[in-house]
Amino acid sequence: MRIAVVGPTYPFRGGIAHYSTMLVHHLRAAGHTTFFYSFTRQYPTWLFPGRSDRDPSTAPLRVECEYLLDPINPFTWWRLVRRVRADQPDLLLLQWWVPYWTPSLTVISSLLKRPPATKIAMICHNVLPHDGGGVIDRRLAMTVLRRADALIVHSEPDRYRARALLPHARIVKAFLPTYEPILTNAASAVNAALRHQWQVPDQRRILLFFGFVRPYKGLEYLIQALAQVRQQLDVHLLVVGEIWGSPAYYQRYAAEFGVTEAITFVDRYVSNEELPAIFSTADVVVLPYVSATQSAVVQLAFGFGKPVITTNVGGLPEVVQDGVTGLIVPPQDAHALAQAIVRYFQDDLAPCLTANVQASATERAESWPRLVSIITDLAHELNRR
Repeated sequence: MRIAVVGPTYPFRGGIAHYSTMLVHHLRAAGHTTFFYSFTRQYPTWLFPGRSDRDPSTAPLRVECEYLLDPINPFTWWRLVRRVRADQPDLLLLQWWVPYWTPSLTVISSLLKRPPATKIAMICHNVLPHDGGGVIDRRLAMTVLRRADALIVHSEPDRYRARALLPHARIVKAFLPTYEPILTNAASAVNAALRHQWQVPDQRRILLFFGFVRPYKGLEYLIQALAQVRQQLDVHLLVVGEIWGSPAYYQRYAAEFGVTEAITFVDRYVSNEELPAIFSTADVVVLPYVSATQSAVVQLAFGFGKPVITTNVGGLPEVVQDGVTGLIVPPQDAHALAQAIVRYFQDDLAPCLTANVQASATERAESWPRLVSIITDLAHELNRR
């Protein structure tokens, strides 16, 4: 089958770039002729909230692709349309996650729906943005998504959102696949070196908050919970990831709750090579999200055999099984979060939960082949219409 994919890849960084790269790799490994069209630029500098959108890894995930699309240059939209027409895929996979992509994806999909129409499926990483979801965001999402022949979502809450926006759409749910291929490119490091570098006492248990620090991820609730946990346990919080916004906000929060000495902020995007040392140093990964669809950080944590303490939002409870591979607490509840962390250590849950995470490795390894099968079945279905 001939399948085309549009999305970010190296040298761009982040979870969706990794996702696109691994998707193309697995489509090609399954024997499909796969065309991959990526971006010459994602965002203009003045629009991007982070310091850089480039991946600093020395061993990044890479696959062969064509860099064709600039989302703010309409000439490149037409160039992509001509390339897709020439390659004649049975299915084109476009990816949607924030309203910024509305103009380019609307024009591209509209042109490709003219005869002879190209079948289009949109992979929705977020039907509505994490920090939005208002009337304008819903209208922009509808403008784009209604042009697809089918939508692929990665969580039940996103399936509900898509159905509410487009009641008659063809919607397919596929769980977010594993991000473990990143780990095969990562070099090992010594935990003791990181403890020394971050000035974490040897006896302290370590909580890891990993990923871009954005308001919807609820870091302030974890800082509040940390103050309660430290009344009973000697723990240390590692916050590893670039802070989108003011680092001083979280530092003042830590000072207000008297836990400055118990938090280390690593305020930057870390390379793939650093991941093993960071995750293996942690005793548990804590993700106190206020809202979410899914989280690639969960998949990373499981890939390193680490249980996850997280909140009952979005599709997270579909992946983190309470009492089996982690613990689930209500969102925006620092006391419940503190109780879960204390329980994790005082009841010595780590061995059992870790064993369960490791036992699910085979199932996670099948997640990419399952997604490829869903995509190819969808392509056959759409082309029979």
